Amino acid sequence: MLENWVVVPTCLPVVLRRCHSCGSGRFRANGKFRVNANHKLLDVWLLVRCAACGDTAKLTILERVTVRSVRPELLERLHENDLGLAAELLQDPAVLRRNRIALDWEGAWRLDTGSTCHFHAVSVRFAAPIPVRTARLIAEGCGLTRGEVERLIDEGKVVSGARLRGKVSGDFTFTLKR
Repeated sequence: MLENWVVVPTCLPVVLRRCHSCGSGRFRANGKFRVNANHKLLDVWLLVRCAACGDTAKLTILERVTVRSVRPELLERLHENDLGLAAELLQDPAVLRRNRIALDWEGAWRLDTGSTCHFHAVSVRFAAPIPVRTARLIAEGCGLTRGEVERLIDEGKVVSGARLRGKVSGDFTFTLKR
């Protein structure tokens, strides 16, 4: 029987970036945008707050684009400070590269298993591309320690088409042989 698990984000991840005021490396996004129009050009930033000192920093989303080139529904979501849009943009590789930031998903996701560990095959689906260690997912879903899961992987009792060492952020299936 195939069991279905889902990795679900619970909040926005921590933004890893150096604070110019206090030197801390952690910022929290709350979904607030700043939209600035200069004649026919538009700039958009996602506002983030330093976890240590509370100073605000801006992550560039759009820079010097013509107003007509921005879809009206996107512009409306920016003006409404849409939290879902903030989550989408934080996961955009172009935004991460442009702002030279990384994300820390620790404590920002949960695993919905639906039941206890009485299965042979499991399908894991990601509601968002959250990088999580495979052993941690299996351990949390089965109520085991990561060490026990890694031992089961070494013994060949956990098998998958996906890699079982390191992090994964896309859907995969695995089989547990007991």
